[in-house]
Amino acid sequence: MHKIDIELVEMTLDVMKYTIDRISSTTNKIGKPQKEEALKAIVGETITSKGIGGEVAFNLWKKHLMHANVPLDHPRNLAFVPASPTRAAIMFDLVTSASSIHGAYWMEGAGGIFCENEAMRWMVSLTGLPEGAFGVFTSGGTAANLSAIVTAREYWRSINDENKGKKGLIITSIGAHSSIKAMAKVADIDVLLVDTEDKLEGSELQKTIDNLTPLQRERLFAVVATGGTTNAGIIDDLSGIGTICKTENLWFHIDAAYGGGALVADSVRHLFNGIETADSITIDPHKWMFAPYDCGAVIYKNPELAKQAHSQEGSYLDIFKDEGAVGFNPSDYQIQLTRRVRGLPLWFSLAMHGVDRYKQAVERGLELAQIAGKLIEKMPHVELVREPSLSCVLYRRIGWKPEDYTHWTYENHKKGFALVTPTKWKVGAGFETVSRFCFINPDTTENDIQMILDTMI
Repeated sequence: MHKIDIELVEMTLDVMKYTIDRISSTTNKIGKPQKEEALKAIVGETITSKGIGGEVAFNLWKKHLMHANVPLDHPRNLAFVPASPTRAAIMFDLVTSASSIHGAYWMEGAGGIFCENEAMRWMVSLTGLPEGAFGVFTSGGTAANLSAIVTAREYWRSINDENKGKKGLIITSIGAHSSIKAMAKVADIDVLLVDTEDKLEGSELQKTIDNLTPLQRERLFAVVATGGTTNAGIIDDLSGIGTICKTENLWFHIDAAYGGGALVADSVRHLFNGIETADSITIDPHKWMFAPYDCGAVIYKNPELAKQAHSQEGSYLDIFKDEGAVGFNPSDYQIQLTRRVRGLPLWFSLAMHGVDRYKQAVERGLELAQIAGKLIEKMPHVELVREPSLSCVLYRRIGWKPEDYTHWTYENHKKGFALVTPTKWKVGAGFETVSRFCFINPDTTENDIQMILDTMI
């Protein structure tokens, strides 16, 4: 199966044709999931002792299985945080896989890592972090947040031997991404949540710190702020929080997995003032930097601290350390050893299109949120929950109950028309079910938004 034969050549041509058709298409449909037993009934046994052949397997994918997925780049997929990779990035993702590069160490992947580092330097420049700051690409925001918090914890333990026996504590808000609590479980640290889903202000953080017990204060080593909450696009008081972290000697991590792409947009860059005071930052290029999944990133003010926390040792790795004297080893700065050069498609897209095109595409997402807000204000059956923030819009259908939102979502999805999902927003002591738009794809139109809102009448 590793030999080249006519079947492989023909299959290669089929795959290239599929790829060309997919990249050049402007009329992709929103697929819908089916139950596993339904898919099994359609495709039958696919893994057999003799194999079913490439042509048969590929046809099953094209005819049935691909339609059980929701394309993240569909212009009416406005759920969660969608994606809209450039066609250049998608093409180079194919090149990345075909090149078979191991991106852990410079010795094996110098060319690919060089390209990643070019893209990373651009990302670091957006943050305003001081000279010497740098980062690496990860599998996503969860891996990036975990890498940063483990770095912070290990640094905290290194500066005081008494900390080595303590279970660490971090502070964030209830508006923080779910990955913060998830990675805290993995790192075996506790999370204290400030009870606000809106902007986390420095004053609220200070009040929380002042109310800690002496033991809690001893265990506290980091604060996680958000640069664009997933639910509503809210940017915390980064300047105020950064000042407090410096005064209190706490690690300051900013999760800008979704919102970080907006750093390139001149119209909202000032909202991120204070990000340059962070010790670490998470940004997901597979969200608002138009890279394909999966591509996250973690950036450190002092990368050496990350290296001390994550660098792996083993006799079989010694040769890489020798070679590392003349190159950059990404695996030293995050939790994964084995890694693909997932930043390569971003590099190619940036190199092909230039930064100005990126500015335009991100500004379009911001503009679409404002357009949606104005449309909602003009319609009698819907109303804004809060003003649009970044590219997120929360709105309610007046008179609807939670089950009405769920039914509406499934009906539109079943028709292949749109995917817009409900969320919850804190109101007083409880949470209200509302609807939510998140705009990433610059190909989404005002008419798309109007048609979706019309289905709520």
